[in-house]
Amino acid sequence: MARTDDIRKRQSARRRLRRETPSTVAVLADERDFAAMRRYPSFGFDDHPAYLRHVEGLLRALAARGTPTSVALFDPGEFADYCDRAGLDPDSPASRTRYIAEVAAAGGTVAYEGQPVARLLPRLVDEACRQATWEYATRLLARSGCPACGDDPGREPFARALRALRAILEALGGGTHHLVCSVPTESGAPLVAVLGAHCDDTGGLRLDEPSALLFCTVLAASATTEHPGGIVVRSHRPGRQDTVRGWSLRRGRTRPLDEAQVFAAYCTDPVTGEPVPPEPGVAYEAGIALDPGEDDGKET
Repeated sequence: MARTDDIRKRQSARRRLRRETPSTVAVLADERDFAAMRRYPSFGFDDHPAYLRHVEGLLRALAARGTPTSVALFDPGEFADYCDRAGLDPDSPASRTRYIAEVAAAGGTVAYEGQPVARLLPRLVDEACRQATWEYATRLLARSGCPACGDDPGREPFARALRALRAILEALGGGTHHLVCSVPTESGAPLVAVLGAHCDDTGGLRLDEPSALLFCTVLAASATTEHPGGIVVRSHRPGRQDTVRGWSLRRGRTRPLDEAQVFAAYCTDPVTGEPVPPEPGVAYEAGIALDPGEDDGKET
C-alpha cells in the first residue's frame, strides 16, 4: 500500500511539473511552406487545412491542461539551413523539435490565449517580420564602425535616433500619431518599423516600448547606409482633419519634406514601391523643422 501511495505521489508531482513547463508550437502558416515540408516523409501531413485543424486541437489540449503555450512560425527554408549547419537529418521529428526550440529561444513567438488559428496566424506573421527587422537592423549597427561608440557600435546612432523621435513627437504636439520609418537596404527589401504614440496636451506620452525600441533601432540603422530613407506620420486630433507630415533620412539625419514630397512618400508603399491611392479627408503638410539641439539636419 505504501509503495502504491509513493507511485501516486510521483505521478502527481510529474503532472504538476508538466503543467508548469511551457511549450512552444511552431506552425506552417501558408500553403507554400506546407508544400515545402511535404518532401520529408516523416512530416506525415498532406492537407494544409487539416493540418491547421490538428494544430488548433493541440493548442486547445495544451491550454486545457494548463500548459503555458507560445506559438511560432515554422520556416522550411530556415529549418533546412539550420539542419545543414548543425549536421542534422531534416527528415526527422527530433530535428524539427530542436529547430523549434531554437526558434523559441530567439523570440518572435506569440502567446496562445485560446484564439482560433485563423486569428493567430496574422499576428505570427507580424511578429516574425518584427523579429527579422530587428535582427537585420542590429546587424547593420554592429558593423557600422562608429569610432565614438567604443564597445557598443550602435550606441551613438541609437542615441541620435532617440533624440530625433523625441523631437518629432514634441514638434507634433497633442494627438494620436502613427509613425512609419522606412530605410532601404542593400538586399532590396527596406527595413520598416511602425510606432503608435499618444501625446496629451500636458506633454504626457504613451507608446508601446517594444515598438519604440524597434522604431529607434531602424532609425539608427539609417546611419549605416547611403540610401535615403524616410519617416511619415499621420496625426489624429478629435474634431480636426487628419494630417500627414514627413521627414527624409540620410546617414541618420532628418530633414523636413515639403508638402508635395510628403504626399509622394505617403502615397507610396514602402515595401513594394507601388503607388497607393490618396485617402480622402487627409491633409498633407510639410514636415516641421526640428530643434537643432536635437537633430541638426546636417548630412554627414
